[in-house]
Amino acid sequence: MSAIPLTARIPGSKSITNRALLLAAAAPGTSTLRAPLVSDDTVAFRDALTALGVRVSEYGTSWEITGAGRGPTAGARVWCADAGTAARFLPPFAATGRGAYVFDGSEQLRARPLRPLADALSALGAKVSTEGAGGLPLRVDADGLRGGALDVDGRLSSQFLSGLLMAAPLLSDPLTVTVRDLVSRPYIDMTIALMRRFGARVDEDAPGVIATAGGGYTATDLVIEPDASTASYFFAAAAVTGRTVTVPGLGRDSLQGDLGFVETLRRAGARVEIRADSTTVTGTGPLRGGFEVDMGTISDTFMTLAAIAPLADSPITIRGIGHARLKESDRIAAVAGNLAACGVMTQTGRDWLTVYPGAGAGAGTGAGTGAVRPARIACHRDHRIAMAFSVLGLRAPGRLTLDDPACVGKTFPGFHAELTRLFPEEVLT
Repeated sequence: MSAIPLTARIPGSKSITNRALLLAAAAPGTSTLRAPLVSDDTVAFRDALTALGVRVSEYGTSWEITGAGRGPTAGARVWCADAGTAARFLPPFAATGRGAYVFDGSEQLRARPLRPLADALSALGAKVSTEGAGGLPLRVDADGLRGGALDVDGRLSSQFLSGLLMAAPLLSDPLTVTVRDLVSRPYIDMTIALMRRFGARVDEDAPGVIATAGGGYTATDLVIEPDASTASYFFAAAAVTGRTVTVPGLGRDSLQGDLGFVETLRRAGARVEIRADSTTVTGTGPLRGGFEVDMGTISDTFMTLAAIAPLADSPITIRGIGHARLKESDRIAAVAGNLAACGVMTQTGRDWLTVYPGAGAGAGTGAGTGAVRPARIACHRDHRIAMAFSVLGLRAPGRLTLDDPACVGKTFPGFHAELTRLFPEEVLT
């Protein structure tokens, strides 16, 4: 195996790109986003903002957003496609303006819950209606939102809280939100940091009690850092192939909690170096199992660990991931089903998953090809399932195929090309 260090070209963070798009739309004047992610989800978010009357212009590798410093006023029908952030972030923004707005999306997005958001907007004075069990289509008859005190249930998704917080500086009065049972806390930290970057006043005087003041936002130039969730696949690939992979631009000051995924790789035996402006992971030998890890705060990366867990020398248990059942797919069930197809034994519960070693695990720098049997991976139109199992495929060349390889376009259209560039001899076919 080559010992030459590899540099992965990871596109911009989806989470930062879509938050920054909204904050720029809410600020008066022109903001510039440099190196934003260009993918199905971010383009859907950008197009949804355009439908709300926000001007977004593309100049090379930058986007310029011209905001009005307030919510929209013309009314619109807004298509969110598959983008959960569009369905959760944009209704609060629209509710701060005037007019009738109908938000809709794909069948996959319609299946995802919105009731906590609708209830919160109603409590702030909006007239909101949803379909069926409380999902899309969602209608907002907007006439501005009042502030005050609001309780939010954070068990299903942190995106509801992020959407409400980002709208808060546009409310008529200050807003104090008390959140219960919050999942994915790092995404709220990201939201607050970006709000402050755009000039908002946000304070957390007690854990779970977040106060925002009026005064709106200020137009800002922002460089989008690489996506830490996407980087997890390439860090995991280094761990299972014995290679060294560096992601520049993703360092210790990252806004993204998902960079914490590398600590799970450290527990599994990889060498990890986090510098000011880059992170490097090196595979050092067989993966070590025999541990439990709570990945509730970084649940978008639990599939990456689960997909390579059959290569470990003993079982790995992942906990705190019950909310992942409500994502693009039931991710716990999807991972367990695909591992079963590969001949790997798992056990699951409401919010946990245990993965047992595959046959031959622990041999060489990961496992022999006997660790998994040939299988066609069911992606469930879920980009993270496709990318995670592509990493497992590096240790079983030709044995795994994806039923929907193009679904990676949701966050990284060039994923397969980049994996092939870095690992041409091992890549999944």
